[in-house]
Amino acid sequence: MSAEAADREAATSSRPCTPPQTSWFEFLLEESLLEQHLQKPSPDPPPVQLIVQFLEQASKPSVNEQNQVQPPPDNKRNRILKLLALKVAAHLKWDLDVLEKSLSVPVLNMLLNELLCISKVPPGTKHVDVDLSSLPPTTAMAILLYNRWAIRTIVQSSFPVKQVKPGPPQLNVMNQMQQEKELTENILKVLKEQAADSILVLEGALKLNKDLYVHTIRTLDLLAMEPGMVNGETESSTAGLKISAEEIQCQVCYDLGAIYFQQGATNPAVHENAKEKFFKTKELIAKNGSSSLHFTIDEERLAGYCQACGVLTSSSDDASQQATPYSQIHSCMKSGNYQDLVKIFLEDNLTLSLPVQFRQSILRELFQKVQQGNDALDEVCFKVCVCNTVCDVLQGRTIDIQFCLLFLKPSKEKIDYLLEVCSRSINLENASEALKRKMAVFLKNLCLGLEDLQLVFMISSHELFIKLLKDDERKLLIDQMRKRSPRINLCTKPVTSFYDIPASASVNIGQLEHQLILSVDPWRIRQILIELHGMTSERQFWTVSNKWEVPNVYGNVILGIKDNLTRDLVYILMAKGLHCCAIKDFVHAKQLFAACLELVTEFSPKLRQVMLNEMLLLDIYTHEAGASVSGERPPSDLISRVRGYLEMRVPDIPLRQVIAEECVAFLLNWRENEYLTMQVPLPLVQTNPYVKLGQLLAATCKELPGPKESRRTAKDLWEVVVQICSVSNQHKRGNDGRVSLIKHRESTLGIMYRFSLWKYYFFSLQEPLVLTTILSLFVKLHNVREDIVNDIAAEHISIWPSSIPNLQSVDFEAVAVTVKELVSYALTINANNHFWLIIQADIYFATNQYSAALHYYLQAGAVCSDFFNKMVPPDVYTDQVIKRMIKCCSLLNCHTQVAILCQFLREVDYKTAFKALQEQNSHDAMDSYYEYIWDVTILEYLTYLHHKRGETDKRQIAIKAIGQTELNASNPEEVLQLAAQRRKKKFLQAMAKLYF
Repeated sequence: MSAEAADREAATSSRPCTPPQTSWFEFLLEESLLEQHLQKPSPDPPPVQLIVQFLEQASKPSVNEQNQVQPPPDNKRNRILKLLALKVAAHLKWDLDVLEKSLSVPVLNMLLNELLCISKVPPGTKHVDVDLSSLPPTTAMAILLYNRWAIRTIVQSSFPVKQVKPGPPQLNVMNQMQQEKELTENILKVLKEQAADSILVLEGALKLNKDLYVHTIRTLDLLAMEPGMVNGETESSTAGLKISAEEIQCQVCYDLGAIYFQQGATNPAVHENAKEKFFKTKELIAKNGSSSLHFTIDEERLAGYCQACGVLTSSSDDASQQATPYSQIHSCMKSGNYQDLVKIFLEDNLTLSLPVQFRQSILRELFQKVQQGNDALDEVCFKVCVCNTVCDVLQGRTIDIQFCLLFLKPSKEKIDYLLEVCSRSINLENASEALKRKMAVFLKNLCLGLEDLQLVFMISSHELFIKLLKDDERKLLIDQMRKRSPRINLCTKPVTSFYDIPASASVNIGQLEHQLILSVDPWRIRQILIELHGMTSERQFWTVSNKWEVPNVYGNVILGIKDNLTRDLVYILMAKGLHCCAIKDFVHAKQLFAACLELVTEFSPKLRQVMLNEMLLLDIYTHEAGASVSGERPPSDLISRVRGYLEMRVPDIPLRQVIAEECVAFLLNWRENEYLTMQVPLPLVQTNPYVKLGQLLAATCKELPGPKESRRTAKDLWEVVVQICSVSNQHKRGNDGRVSLIKHRESTLGIMYRFSLWKYYFFSLQEPLVLTTILSLFVKLHNVREDIVNDIAAEHISIWPSSIPNLQSVDFEAVAVTVKELVSYALTINANNHFWLIIQADIYFATNQYSAALHYYLQAGAVCSDFFNKMVPPDVYTDQVIKRMIKCCSLLNCHTQVAILCQFLREVDYKTAFKALQEQNSHDAMDSYYEYIWDVTILEYLTYLHHKRGETDKRQIAIKAIGQTELNASNPEEVLQLAAQRRKKKFLQAMAKLYF
């Protein structure tokens, strides 16, 4: 080295690596300090970030004088940036594991394409048509690297990826992520189309028996020099980092195996190729050692691949079949050799090598085959289930439900096999005390669970049982068995007497009661009750299940039936019918009610009417769940029965309140307003509060929209609801004469209690006009408060009175809760009603939940404008709604959105817009939104503001926006309106994507 060169190097090494006034990549570019930076123990920024930044700068598009976007120029600066990115990758030794982990698919694709370019691979040339053996070593290695990455990327894209939880929504970030996602998908599409060629290239590489070389920082520097100065060194066999032929074959075999394994999902024959490549990789690692590789291989994943290939492929080699229990089990399942399958499970109970999940999956597969009609596998299922259960016992897990189901009807053969499995699953000489104890407890509990004493004796007299349980434990078990069956003396009876013991009567009763609980067949229920009453006359079988519930108004009548069998049958049929109705199993409910009706008709007119009423309610539920979904009107017979129920005047008939509620709601839902207002009998209105409320609702809905005189009916409904929502005060005086307690209670002046009103409204009414009327009433009642700050808007709100004489008497907290619950319920009926959506948005606005309020304001506009492709009706986006949207955006610090929304008002609010644009701490996309501004005054203010702040880039964006010809003030009004409408549409769609 010359003295001048040495001085230059010393000067370079003494410079600081982080200048204060230039960005780090510019500094590295200008000062050529990349190698020095990479040699640091922990370089900041890290190497992979350098690659990203270098390539981003090199690929940045340019803008010409006509403001047209041009491709990145091929100038000296961009060529140096690309070379620096390649140098960083060379410093990382082109390790694809490191590069793939830290670089996105588009960035790595760009990097490897640059490697191909600098390695003299002609652009547009198909790699499959190139003879690798005739190429320079570094060029061949570049082609191999690219095609290996292509195959690995295809395989990696097939794996599920855990979604990263997104942060706060930002439009520019979301757009950038969407662009990167689309670019990645396009690259993957191309890679998959070229997958066959990449596989052929890699297969051809396996035939190369020579070492190759990969570019280093030095060879890249040589390539960057003038061609005459290189002297052909990079084309020789000694330039770059040497990669041995064995290492190349190891990596290529592994990558080919992975792609073949993935393709095997649709073409099982390819699994043989995958198996060959993975086992070849394993041999090469064993031969050369993993530490000698420049590129690492995940040996745990490789072992998993080898194991999976051994299971999925069949081989004539007996040794390979016996490699693992997994392959043996798979072979048995495939060939139908279930005897050997059971043998493997039984042998594994000693070693406990098979995971419990694998055991359970095999058992599930066997059960599925049985369900598909292969009854011959019943015994195999039982044996595998027993093996699994004993394995669970030895490992301290709970016993599976399948074992309990299979032992509902135990037999001598089943017990005999279970004992054989237990004996062969534990080696008493070497087993620990804990293991012996687990097996002893299992056998003991098995004895206690068996009702057949001859089966108990089979277990208790078995050699394993005698060895595991001590004498004291065996005596205690015999005592417990004696208490359960007192007629038998287990200590003195000879062995033969066990086979003559009859089944206990209590067992039969328990089994019948179990069937009684499960059955929904009315005739089977009747048969079971007859059998039970034949066994004992002391039991009340309607109390067997605490889930059987009958309303008190019915229970008193039913429990008064003198005949025990009839009482049990009527009670159980009704309880089961009501339960089926509650879970919407209307078919079984109808069968149970019909049977009960037939039974009570013979002896009780009162219960007959009760059953007719319940069947009416069932028919209403059935129609609402079925035919009403398609809008089909109910049959006239059902409407007549509903009217008949309301007009019924049979004395002493127990009535359920819910039936009256549902009948009135049914008439309202199907617009029987004429009947409710004109034809319903006056005494019924005076005595039934639900009919009274229904009549007022029907009369109000009938006259909407109507003349001013129609407000009289609305006023009557208003007064009734206000009375229901009122509270009365109770004063309690203490001994000193002062008022010590004030209690608020629901007013007794109303026609019904508030709970009944809510239930009646929320869960029964579905007619949109009725729901709208009730909503507007409660919204108006909510707005009447003196301390209300933000009114809620609603349709038809003007028909209600504007004041209440006694404000203190109304429970406004209950009213607010009612409005929230009611609008939530209404949106479950129709989620696209824009008036209801505006109410929901106003509620969120009033409770300072601004993001949710914006969501519903935008949703209201979207549903009535085909997602803003049409103009939002002015009665939806009123000035009040727009102002509230402006306030929401302002409080969310989205100030550019505020300025844009100010244009939506009938008179543009320049003061608010200018004030918002002056804010510099904005959480929205700021200048990305300028294309949505159509008001020239606002754009001119933006241009002035950015010029004043020295923000040249943003000023240019504003100038570009203002310079569009369609915003020229000389244009016809129609053109200006069209331009404004187009920008409104795009802005609202962008907002919707942000807040939906």
